[in-house]
Amino acid sequence: MFQELQHPLIQQELAQLRQANCPPHTFRACVRRIGALMTPYLCQDLPTMPVTVQTPLEQSQGKTLARPIMLVPILRAGLGFLDGFLDMIPQACVAHIGLKRDEETLLPKTYYSNLPENSAEHDVILLDPMLATGGSAVEAVRQLKAAGVKSIRFACLVAAPEGVATFTAACPDVPVYAAALDRCLNEQGYILPGLGDAGDRLFGT
Repeated sequence: MFQELQHPLIQQELAQLRQANCPPHTFRACVRRIGALMTPYLCQDLPTMPVTVQTPLEQSQGKTLARPIMLVPILRAGLGFLDGFLDMIPQACVAHIGLKRDEETLLPKTYYSNLPENSAEHDVILLDPMLATGGSAVEAVRQLKAAGVKSIRFACLVAAPEGVATFTAACPDVPVYAAALDRCLNEQGYILPGLGDAGDRLFGT
């Protein structure tokens, strides 16, 4: 499943950060706010369980999450996407997967991973601002499934049709949520119209 989130506040933030003259501190703030605005969409069908709470007046019945949430940003650009989700889910734990493209094979290569031993107990939200070719996201899902994770959702800012097709073919059970579905990839693998290199723009490099 692919879902493009057309919320007016998400689209307003996206329009601002797409601008070439958007400085890094503003870019980071926009990405953070988009992450926070996307969180309810990604979490709306998470399983809950009943809980009894004591109000100041009497006992009442409520609901709480049935399973803990783990946020997994793909390094490095995923780090800039993380804080908005943590603003909304402060109790979530955070694991990291670092991937870079092998210039000879053009395939993603892992340079860092710290998935905890109890990963299978969590509902996972995978974070990467760009879904371009889809290779990194597919590899990250492969690693999560190898760690026993059954429940995965993927969030990105901007997606290319080519990346969506690759990802959904390889991971049909993982829903994708994006702020925008852009036109295409160029010959260098950048999304058009896109927003440039998200990592460089987040960190001013």
